[in-house]
Amino acid sequence: MKTSVDLLQLLDAVGDAVIVADAQEHIVLWNAAATRIFGYSEGEALGQTLDMIVPERQRHRHSEGYGHSMETGTTRYGTSVLKVPAKHKDGRTLSIAFTVGMLFDENHRANGVAAIIRR
Repeated sequence: MKTSVDLLQLLDAVGDAVIVADAQEHIVLWNAAATRIFGYSEGEALGQTLDMIVPERQRHRHSEGYGHSMETGTTRYGTSVLKVPAKHKDGRTLSIAFTVGMLFDENHRANGVAAIIRR
């Protein structure tokens, strides 16, 4: 039996947030669960940087690590589940767990990340 799945419908059906950001940390994909967890609509999130959900005290470290991953095409986290603070639209701090995967262009240069997030 052959099954055809609409990827966007799948992304909105899952309970975990799926966020994809490009090499400059701009959000290019934001599913319904990301809206539920962080409070921002897809329209508010797309095109914004990840700073919108990274608490201010973690932003410098986050940006340094993100930049290093884009330069090297590697992440030290691999498939490890990371537990970190995040920021909700209303300003409150959230405790999230996520995995992150590197994304690459046709020349195998890092061009973004995909994160699967839950609370």
